[in-house]
Amino acid sequence: MERNFSRYSRQTLFEGIAEAGQQRLGEARVVIVGCGALGTVIASNLARAGVGHLTILDRDFVEESNLQRQVLFDEEDVKSSIPKAIAAERKLRRINSQIEVKGIVTDVNYTNVEDLLGGAALVMDGTDNFETRFLVNDACVKHNIPWIYGACVGSYGLSMVILPRETPCLRCIFETAPPPGMTPTCDTAGVIGPIVNIIASFQCMEAVKFLTGHRDKLNRDLLSMDVWDDRFQRLKITGRRELADCPCCVHGRYEYLTVEGGSQTTTLCGTNAVQISFPKGHKVNLKEIGDRLSRVGTVTVNPFLLRCAVGKYELTVFKDGRAIVQGTNEPTVARTAYAKYIGV
Repeated sequence: MERNFSRYSRQTLFEGIAEAGQQRLGEARVVIVGCGALGTVIASNLARAGVGHLTILDRDFVEESNLQRQVLFDEEDVKSSIPKAIAAERKLRRINSQIEVKGIVTDVNYTNVEDLLGGAALVMDGTDNFETRFLVNDACVKHNIPWIYGACVGSYGLSMVILPRETPCLRCIFETAPPPGMTPTCDTAGVIGPIVNIIASFQCMEAVKFLTGHRDKLNRDLLSMDVWDDRFQRLKITGRRELADCPCCVHGRYEYLTVEGGSQTTTLCGTNAVQISFPKGHKVNLKEIGDRLSRVGTVTVNPFLLRCAVGKYELTVFKDGRAIVQGTNEPTVARTAYAKYIGV
């Protein structure tokens, strides 16, 4: 595809990029996993920067509550119930017609993640849950694909560059995913726009450094910040890979790429419900989950299970993290609801 570099004139004037770097950006293939708060900011920035080939993966639809922070969407997308990946593709094509953009509506899981990420020079994390991040981490480490982690909730955010077998991977830092329900989500704890934009901007800056060939400029620390309390930290993680004796990047065990490693869904015949189950060993604190969900729905809890009516769904959560999502027979929709309200 022929590109007019004059549109990037202010960017190429910066000596760290220049015309050679712009050429590299135009040839690069980047996959963005998740097109919510972080993903939309990342996609917009990279498209405007002239990254030549963008693939956007997301399983969800645009909702009104997204508009506060998900910058590629508008009220028409909400009215039309457009999948986020498709809405993003359409907007990005209007922003930059010189690049190739492909939106794929899909649930990224162990059966498809390696194919979806294949051929990427870089993967960007726009997800909202640990299970998908660990899945992406396993696939990227296995296939030696660099990726850039990002996460935010409330006013707090994290970011880290992962260069397989060179820097610590995600499992070197977070050895196991927290049990379902043990971490706050944007739908239970909220999130403010500035932290989204800051974390995504850090991710994009590192992406531009990497894609233009400036690996020496990459930040190799774990960035942690809280914009409400004005806290900013660079946590040194050099050597963590060796200390962690990581099952993924040291021992080559890619557990999340197997059927045993992640959650499983089963449509319950005749009930308009989907069951989500997890590997053995998961335990959840029903009271803590209930306290968070009481902000957004009606909760009942006993020593054995928790029920919450929220929106058009009723979620029943058991002590082992297993859940039944009533109100849909689509596994992808059920997984989205679980990730939003319980977290995984």
